[in-house]
Amino acid sequence: MKEGRLPKRQYTEEFKAEAVRLAASVGGYEAARRLGVPVATVGNWSRRGVGSATDASGAAAPGEAPARRPVSELEAENSRLRRELAEAKLDVEILRKATAYFARGSR
Repeated sequence: MKEGRLPKRQYTEEFKAEAVRLAASVGGYEAARRLGVPVATVGNWSRRGVGSATDASGAAAPGEAPARRPVSELEAENSRLRRELAEAKLDVEILRKATAYFARGSR
């Protein structure tokens, strides 16, 4: 076996669910460190919905991560955020030029 590689381990569904809950509360890196599991493994379990935080209606339990949103909704939010960022950059540029203008006039 190569150095640095761990043998493939089997985890119970209950262990995975508890690991996902712990990762939601203290963070994935810390949960993986505490449990002795690779960080990527805990991340994979979280993304796959192992020990899912959603109930039968699909709503997230209080304090848990929300369910995945449709791609179109995420694309709409992404474009809205890009517009906001462009406006904020324009505002900063205007303020930078105004500051330089007034700094030259006070000499």
